[in-house]
Amino acid sequence: MKGIILAGGRATRLRPLTLVTSKQLLPVYNKPMIYYPIETLTRAGIEEILIIVSPEFAGHYLNLLGTGKEFGAHFSFVVQSEPGGLPEAFIYGADFICNDNVTLILGDNIFDYDFSSRIKNFKDGGEIYAKKVQDPERFGVVEFDKDMKVLSIEEKPEKPKSDYAVVGIYTFDHNVVDHAKKLKPSKRGELEIVDLHNIYLKKNKLKVNIIDGIWEDAGTFESLLRAANCMAKRCKRDNGNN
Repeated sequence: MKGIILAGGRATRLRPLTLVTSKQLLPVYNKPMIYYPIETLTRAGIEEILIIVSPEFAGHYLNLLGTGKEFGAHFSFVVQSEPGGLPEAFIYGADFICNDNVTLILGDNIFDYDFSSRIKNFKDGGEIYAKKVQDPERFGVVEFDKDMKVLSIEEKPEKPKSDYAVVGIYTFDHNVVDHAKKLKPSKRGELEIVDLHNIYLKKNKLKVNIIDGIWEDAGTFESLLRAANCMAKRCKRDNGNN
């Protein structure tokens, strides 16, 4: 299993902070944001990690992260000149993925959940992870039956078919590269992750895992603050403090 962290994009909602550095390098409590997705992957036993970055801040990542030795991993970097949708990560990472399975995590998604068993037991097809939310219309929404079989998946539906939002971590077999290359841009000019999911769904090869614990998409000032507060509580908990 290999890992990809998507850390490009413009992050206009966090300006002027993101005029100085990349969103994924902003501090979340006591660490740069990108440390959290790195830890999510390495905890699951993933050592080969590709980090996709924007050109203006590529040097910031190299200076901070280096080869990955500090994390018990090996990092590779690729520059994404313009953001073109999440599935582009698999196209940029085609040579890196080769014939291996791969887990993609968004660099601004922070979890207090251990994905290790799910990722280590992955065999083939595609797996998504979902969490129950109060406002599912803001997210990609997955509908599933009592046997956890995925029935449908939609992006920001007006009338959600469930209360379960798809979070920013996905596991696929190596066929994801070919599937991503066949996608066509949506009306907004980007490749859409939901279209990739639906390819696997039509093949009856898409599974869903329900997660609990903290999940923050730290793309706004409010969610960045919530993420910092949550990680502060986790740090104190792990250190045995009240």
